[in-house]
Amino acid sequence: MSRREAWLSAVAVFGVALAIRIWAASFVVFPRPEDAAYYVSVAQSLVQGHGLFSQAIWSYQTPPLTFPRPAFEVWLPLPSFLMAIPMLVLGPTLIAAQAAAVLLGSLTAVLAWRLALDVAEQQAFPRGRALALTLGVGLASAAYLPLVLASVEPDSTAPFTAIVLGAFVLTGRIVRAPSNRRLVALGLLIGLAGLTRNEAVWLGLAWAVVALGIALREVPGHGRRRLTWARLVAVPGVVALAVYAPWAIRDWLTFGTPLPGQALANALSLQGTDIFAWSNPPTLSRYLGAGLGTLLDLRVTGFVHNLVEVLLLLGIPVSAVGLLALPWTVRAPTIRPLLLFSILVFAETTLIFPVATTWGTFLHAAGPAEVLLLLSAGLGLDRLIDRVRAARGWTRPVAWLGPAFTISAAAVLTLALLPSEGATAKASEARYSALPVALADAGVSLDSLPGPIITDTPIWFATTTGHAAIAFPHEDSTSVLDLADYFGSTLLVLDSQTAAAWAGPQGPPATCFTPLVLTHLGDDPDPLAGVTVYRIRCP
Repeated sequence: MSRREAWLSAVAVFGVALAIRIWAASFVVFPRPEDAAYYVSVAQSLVQGHGLFSQAIWSYQTPPLTFPRPAFEVWLPLPSFLMAIPMLVLGPTLIAAQAAAVLLGSLTAVLAWRLALDVAEQQAFPRGRALALTLGVGLASAAYLPLVLASVEPDSTAPFTAIVLGAFVLTGRIVRAPSNRRLVALGLLIGLAGLTRNEAVWLGLAWAVVALGIALREVPGHGRRRLTWARLVAVPGVVALAVYAPWAIRDWLTFGTPLPGQALANALSLQGTDIFAWSNPPTLSRYLGAGLGTLLDLRVTGFVHNLVEVLLLLGIPVSAVGLLALPWTVRAPTIRPLLLFSILVFAETTLIFPVATTWGTFLHAAGPAEVLLLLSAGLGLDRLIDRVRAARGWTRPVAWLGPAFTISAAAVLTLALLPSEGATAKASEARYSALPVALADAGVSLDSLPGPIITDTPIWFATTTGHAAIAFPHEDSTSVLDLADYFGSTLLVLDSQTAAAWAGPQGPPATCFTPLVLTHLGDDPDPLAGVTVYRIRCP
């Protein structure tokens, strides 16, 4: 492929990806899921001059439990920093936050195209076959539902995916021609990944394995090999630590630890709601006391969730083709580091965080693995079609058949499912827009309440109303009352299903929890039909 063709292909992939993401963003008018709302709200706080703070406490495992709440006790700040840049121009809005993710998502499609081109060049594909493979992977990435959703529901997924893929594109060049400048650039990317998601540690480990391969392959003598490997690892390692160190110091000063203090609690969870625990937080003794059978079952559940619900269902049928083709396509050297990283992240979330991963841990780190499946599908179909062509004696080029399948399949699924995601976002927006009005009509002014609201959606409640909110602990009424007493809370707002599961057939103690009737606003359907509200007042 000529340089001109490469540039035109890259621009075409970026343009298509950008157009699809702008179209998709028009459907998503509310930040979903809640972690997206968190990143957006912290970026808004930063742009408005309030600093890195949040009006929501969604977990009680990391002190100080105060308002305004210092942000990012577990999650990391780079996504909010990136959202803040367009907010300075467009204002502190969701659209501005989406702009950053949309650009990064479009860049992800170009990086997938570049990785496919590296594979084609390594395997000396003819010009037409190389063009078909690269455009097929790039345009499929542009339309692939998981990558599109990550670009319009702004959280850590889009920046993490772009940074990791950029690191692997650079890794391929370092393998061919190591240089200090490239090693420094790799360290910068690893450091930025570390400011985006905790799974960046596996990016560093994957590079250490690749560096070992370089040393063993190209350097004679055990002593020289060790020195070469140490240099290849140390240069990007020092740079990455330098990038991450200021944030580690900030966390140390703010939360008392330079590391994610809640990671251990998340690893010891036995059910998803343990993350919100107040009186009964996860402990090692309770975890081990659950028994070997339960602990194995949690990992089976995590494995099935990560494989089926995250990797396969959101990208079917392309994802299934990519997974089936992996044993053959992994022979391409460009794919191996990306495969190693994907396996490490999959194994960590399955084995160490089997409960947390069912609530999104792997989902938000799976972008590189999604691109791996697209690469594998494109390359696997290319090889299959080439073998059929040779066996049948076809004389005309048919390399376009594989890309036609992957692009159309990805586009059809996105076109079919995105409107329903948009409808869910609009319903959420309607609910949280109507809630303050209905509360005021019922005699509850949020501005006059002495403490934060207790709710099962604290981030959404805080970001939409501006009133402080804390997480419902999913524990008994005694625990909820203790939480309310600690924070001075007088109002409990729950999804009706959550309320029914918590209260049970007899309901909460009537002496302390008084149901509040919300006025029907006349909308059809009523946006507050699924909301239950209690006043918290004990004699």
